[in-house]
Amino acid sequence: MNSKKVIVITGASGGIGAAAARRLHADGHTVVLTGRSPEKTRAIATELGVDSYVADFTRLDDVARLAAEVTGAYPRIDVLANNAGGMFGPQTRTVDGFEKTFQVNHLAPFLLTRLLLDTLIASRASVIQTSSTVRFTKTIDLTDLDHDRHFDAVHAYGAAKLENILFTQELHRRYHAEGIAAASFYPGNVLTGFGAEATKPIIRLVRRVAANPLGRRLFSTPEQGADQLVWLAQGTPGVDWESGAYYYRRAVTEPSNAQAFDEALARGLWERSLQLTAGTRQTP
Repeated sequence: MNSKKVIVITGASGGIGAAAARRLHADGHTVVLTGRSPEKTRAIATELGVDSYVADFTRLDDVARLAAEVTGAYPRIDVLANNAGGMFGPQTRTVDGFEKTFQVNHLAPFLLTRLLLDTLIASRASVIQTSSTVRFTKTIDLTDLDHDRHFDAVHAYGAAKLENILFTQELHRRYHAEGIAAASFYPGNVLTGFGAEATKPIIRLVRRVAANPLGRRLFSTPEQGADQLVWLAQGTPGVDWESGAYYYRRAVTEPSNAQAFDEALARGLWERSLQLTAGTRQTP
């Protein structure tokens, strides 16, 4: 294992994020937790004896405040693990005016990374994105990222996870020469609180299956799902893993969606995300 690192993990109040935090802390790294729930985030932080910050990714001002607080406390960040996300119910607008799934899974992590970018570059940091399988993701339309023309919760989530992959590739393309390494990964079908707010019948069915002792065997535990996050966080880019790549089971894998290879789409998504977050800046 490499030297000890400062590792910021979003979505660390449960599931994969909490499991990764426990392992990384046990290995001697300085783990910084962020989560939406004050109670759950504080519980994990108290268990590990580490710093934690609360931010609601449905509020971009919260993301800006989080970035300011973290950079104020940690002048060096070796790893940013953008792990927060989720699938939600009917189409809902955030206070910022964006569709909730799009904002929580893509736009908020994009903004957090952008606001931390100077620190990340100076630290020659790794940025890790928890993505998903994107096999069934439909076409991403840069003129309708909120899915106003046709909203479907599963499609919105799949699009956001594909956006995570495209963001990773574009982050690599723009900033790898300045020292940034970036990777996205699919953790597998993990048994967590994922989709608790979803109302789609197929997601309810999946959750019912997962609640059954026999059905539970079809899913990975949060600890198993966290394995790749821990491996990427502790590894050395260019030695242990390849920047700009998408991983499954610790191996470079080609996403099962042709859009993931569209460089113009990745550039367009970055530029559009910059426009949508332009008015949000770090606040003390």
